[in-house]
Amino acid sequence: MSYKKITLKPKKEDSLLRFHPWVFSGAIAKKADNIEEGEVVRVETSRGDFIAVGHFQPKSIEVRVLSFEDIEIDQNFWNERVASAYQMRQSLGLISETNNAYRLVHGEGDGLSGLIVDVYGDTAVVQSHSMGMHKSKKEICNALLSVLGDATNIYYKSETTLPDLDASDSDNGYLHGKFTTDQAMENGLLFQADWLKGQKTGFFVDQRNNRALLERYSKNRSVLNMFCYTGGFSFYAMRGDAKLVHSVDSSAK
Repeated sequence: MSYKKITLKPKKEDSLLRFHPWVFSGAIAKKADNIEEGEVVRVETSRGDFIAVGHFQPKSIEVRVLSFEDIEIDQNFWNERVASAYQMRQSLGLISETNNAYRLVHGEGDGLSGLIVDVYGDTAVVQSHSMGMHKSKKEICNALLSVLGDATNIYYKSETTLPDLDASDSDNGYLHGKFTTDQAMENGLLFQADWLKGQKTGFFVDQRNNRALLERYSKNRSVLNMFCYTGGFSFYAMRGDAKLVHSVDSSAK
């Protein structure tokens, strides 16, 4: 592996030894010339010892760590990380007949800093928050197909989340497959997840547990859902036998 090197200042590796996935610009003593934004780099201590590999980005967070092992960031790496994330969701019971809307990849939590992948039925929506992830979108697409199956539609939605707005081929669109349906099920409730024009990746899957909690407390109560977006909380409240639900949003759509 011939990744360009970034050398840390003395004692600046302590956070990395605790597996913190970021290298801040102030911790860097020197770096190889002509490192491109989004390129994979090798991070070494001031003594020249390997400590991490990650994506380079000339910002405050200068390196987003991909691995604390001295490995090559190849297609096998992406396949293994996505497979590990999927297996974790399976073990938690998040993927079932009554729930096919879930966050498959949650950035640093899955060892993939700068990447979000939300799944809605047979569609995976990919969002890059770093140029490194943007430049790796082909490998990410291949990994998703390997784990989720070739029948999966993969939509790339990073036009507004990339740090470099002049990035080439950053337009939103399908990396694989095409639009089939925007319906997805969460805890037995069917929703429309608008990843084409909606906010974020289309549906706030991180609020699933909060919506379920509201359902428990809604019986015979009046519920006001401000900034309701898709009305997720509203439908849970109705299923929880709320006597009245008002949903308010400034967007007519």
